[in-house]
Amino acid sequence: MNAKDYLDILHVAERLKDTLRHCTTSKRRTESVAEHSWRMALMALLLKEEFPRTDMDRVMEMCVIHDLGECFTGDIPTFDKTDADRSREDELLGEWLSSLPDGISERLTSLFREMNEQKTAEAKLYKALDKLEALIQHNESPIDTWSENERELNKVYAFDTVEFSQWLTSLRKEILSETLEKLGE
Repeated sequence: MNAKDYLDILHVAERLKDTLRHCTTSKRRTESVAEHSWRMALMALLLKEEFPRTDMDRVMEMCVIHDLGECFTGDIPTFDKTDADRSREDELLGEWLSSLPDGISERLTSLFREMNEQKTAEAKLYKALDKLEALIQHNESPIDTWSENERELNKVYAFDTVEFSQWLTSLRKEILSETLEKLGE
């Protein structure tokens, strides 16, 4: 890949720094998609010893790229995102990926395919981290920033996604404890 192509990719990805999510930080600042992806990658890095047979470098790659489609569509909260929204995001991401230099295009396309199929341990772990990071961030944000549906969603969301791992199920239960404490229940 030449330097120009490399910079072009980074310029598109930079959009995620300015693409805001619906959640706020503990200090009430709206979080960016890039911040969410960064912390997911950190979560994966910290779990290397808990998942010794999982290629954590691959999981971290998935965490870093998983929301690149939002460079083109913005962030739509999971509870508002429709199938049409998903299709549009996938279409725009696919067009962009196919425009990249061959080696990069094939590598990223392969990662996205693996992530979407949800068959490998790496893809399942990335997906769990994606959902868990959002729950953790909600618990860290002031309760008055939560929408009404998030009060219930934080109690039930992602249990099915973590059931493949006893460790992640334990983490999800700890997150629920924090949620219930925050809600005064």
